[in-house]
Amino acid sequence: MYTLLNTINTPGDLRKLDRGQLPQLAGELREFLVESVSKTGGHLSSNLGTVELSIALHYIYDTPEDRLVWDVGHQTYAHKILTGRREAMSRLRMAGGIAGFPKREESPYDTFGTGHSSTSISAALGMAIAAQLHGSERRAVAIIGDGAMSGGMAFEALNNAGAMDANLLVVLNDNDMSISRPVGALNNYLAKLMSGRFYAAARRASEKMLKGMPPVLEFAKRAEEHVKGMVTPSTLFEEFGFNYIGPIDGHDLDVLLDTLGNIRQLQGPQFLHIVTQKGKGYALAEEDCLLYHGVSKFDRSQGIVAKPVLSGVEGEPVRPTYTQVFGSWLCDMAAQDERLVGITPAMCEGSGMAEFSERFPKRYFDVCIAEQHALTFAAGLACDGYKPVVAIYSTFLQRAYDQLIHDIAIQNLPVVLAIDRGGLVGADGATHAGSFDLSYLRCIPNMTVMAPADENECRQMLYTAMQLNTPSAVRYPRGTGPGVAVRKEMRALPLGRGELRREGKRAAILAFGTMLAPALAAAEQLDATVANMRFVKPLDAELVLRMAREHDLLVTVEENTVQGGAGSAVAECLQLHGIAIPLLQLGLPDQFIEQGEHGQMLADCGLDAKGLLAAIESRLTQK
Repeated sequence: MYTLLNTINTPGDLRKLDRGQLPQLAGELREFLVESVSKTGGHLSSNLGTVELSIALHYIYDTPEDRLVWDVGHQTYAHKILTGRREAMSRLRMAGGIAGFPKREESPYDTFGTGHSSTSISAALGMAIAAQLHGSERRAVAIIGDGAMSGGMAFEALNNAGAMDANLLVVLNDNDMSISRPVGALNNYLAKLMSGRFYAAARRASEKMLKGMPPVLEFAKRAEEHVKGMVTPSTLFEEFGFNYIGPIDGHDLDVLLDTLGNIRQLQGPQFLHIVTQKGKGYALAEEDCLLYHGVSKFDRSQGIVAKPVLSGVEGEPVRPTYTQVFGSWLCDMAAQDERLVGITPAMCEGSGMAEFSERFPKRYFDVCIAEQHALTFAAGLACDGYKPVVAIYSTFLQRAYDQLIHDIAIQNLPVVLAIDRGGLVGADGATHAGSFDLSYLRCIPNMTVMAPADENECRQMLYTAMQLNTPSAVRYPRGTGPGVAVRKEMRALPLGRGELRREGKRAAILAFGTMLAPALAAAEQLDATVANMRFVKPLDAELVLRMAREHDLLVTVEENTVQGGAGSAVAECLQLHGIAIPLLQLGLPDQFIEQGEHGQMLADCGLDAKGLLAAIESRLTQK
C-alpha cells in the first residue's frame, strides 16, 4: 500500500527518487497520515495541507545541514514521517512516544522546538546569521502559517531580517485564502520567473546602472512594485526588505520544486507565499477543516461523530467541561451586564466562546494570535468603563506577562482573566501545560487569583471576578470536573475565604483547585482534615492559622509547580505570623513534564489519592 513511502527512512532516501515519483509519494504520505492520526488522535487538517511542501523542502534542501524551522509545530507530521519516524507515529503524543510538535531531543531534523506560534522567523534568522558568522553556505528556512503570521513577534522578526543580508527564506503557508487572490497558471509562472537567477541578476544590473540617475532608479522601483502589486500582495513584505515570490499553489509539486530550487540559489532574505488547503485529500476534513484540526481517535470511514454540546446548568446533563461552564457563564453574564466584552487570542472554539460570538457579535473580539495585544486591548476597554473578559490558555498567558503587570495590574483595571488549561494537559505535553500560572500570578500586586474545585464553583468564581473592580483570574483545568451540578443562580463568593470540607485529626490538607477531590479521597483513609482553599490570593490566612493551631502537620496540594505556588503562599503566611509547624508542599516537580494520559501524569507526580496518601503517611511517620 505504501510502496514508495516504506522506502523513505531519511530525506537522503527521498532525494534519490525521480521527480516523477513524488506525486505518488505525496498520495501515499497523505493516506498514511489519515490512517495513522485516526488511530492515535492529533492534528490532522493542517498536516494534510503540508504534504507537498514537506516533500519539496526536503527534496531541494540538504537537511539537516540546511535548517528547516517549523512554526507552531502542528503542521509537521509529514516532516516527521520523512525524517525516520514513520513507525513511531503509532505512539504519537503518548507517554514514551514522539511529541506532536518538533523537539530537538527527538531528531536532528527538528532544528527548533515549538509549541507556541510566531517564533520561526526569529529562530531561523538566528540560524542564518550563525551560518554567516561561520562562513557557511548553509540555508535557513522558516515555515510559518496557520494563523501564526498574525502574531506580533513574526513582524518583529521580519523587520529585523529584512535589514540583514542573511540567506533566509520565509515560507508563508497560507491555508485559508485570507490574504490571497485566486491562484492560477499566471501567478505560478510569475513566481517561477521572479525566483529565477536571470530575474535576480537583471534586477541587480538595472539597479547598478541606474544608481547614477536617482530619479530614474526611483521610477523603476515604483514601476516594478506596481507591476508585481497587480498580481501579488507583495508590497508589505517588499517594504520589510524581502524579495517576495508568489502566491503559488502549495499542492503543485512541479511549481514548488522549481521555485524552491531557484530560491536556494539566491542571496539575501526571500519570502515565498504558498496557498494550501487544510484537510487536503480527505473529503471530510476538506469540508470541515476546523472539526478535523485537532482530533481524538476516530473511524476514518465514518469520520468524527459530533458530541452534544452541554450547557452545564441545572436541568441539563452534568459533567460538562470547564470550558463549557465558562462559555455558558459568559453568555449568561453578558445578558445581565452590557459592559461585558469577550476577548480571545484566536481560540474561539477552544476557549468556549463560539456561542457568545454568535449571540453577542458586537461584544466579541478575536484579536488573532496576539496575546500581548489582547491584554493591553482589554486594558484600554477597561479604562473606558467596560468589563473585559479575556479567555486565554494558561500557557499562552505567559506570553503577555509584561502587559499583565504594566498595563493591567499597575493601573488596577477590572480585567477578568478566564484561564483555561491550568495544570497538566495530557497529550500536548510541556509546551502547552499550565504549570506555572499560580506562581507567576500571585506575586503581582492588585491581583485576585481563584482556583475552582468543581464546575459550579467555577461558575460562581467567574461571577465573583466580574463583581470586582480590580484585576482577577479564575484558573481552571482542561476537561471535565468531578460532576457537581452547576447552579443557574450566580452568587459572589466571600473574597479570600476558603471552606472546611472534612474534619479529621493530626494532618490538615489545604487543597487548591482540582486537587480537592484526591485530597478528600486520601483524607478518608488518613482521617485527615481537608480545606478547599478556593483563593490563592488573597489567601485565607485565618483558615491557615486555625489549621496550624489544631493539627500536627499542614499539607498543601496544587496542580502547579511547587516553586512559588500556592503552597509557598501558605509558608509565607505561617512565617509572617511566627508559626512553626511541619509543612509538606505537594505539587508539580521542578521539571518539564512530557506528554501522556492526564491521570497517569498526575499519578507519576504523586498527585492522585494514592500518591497523596503515601506522601502524607511518610511525613507523619517522621514526626
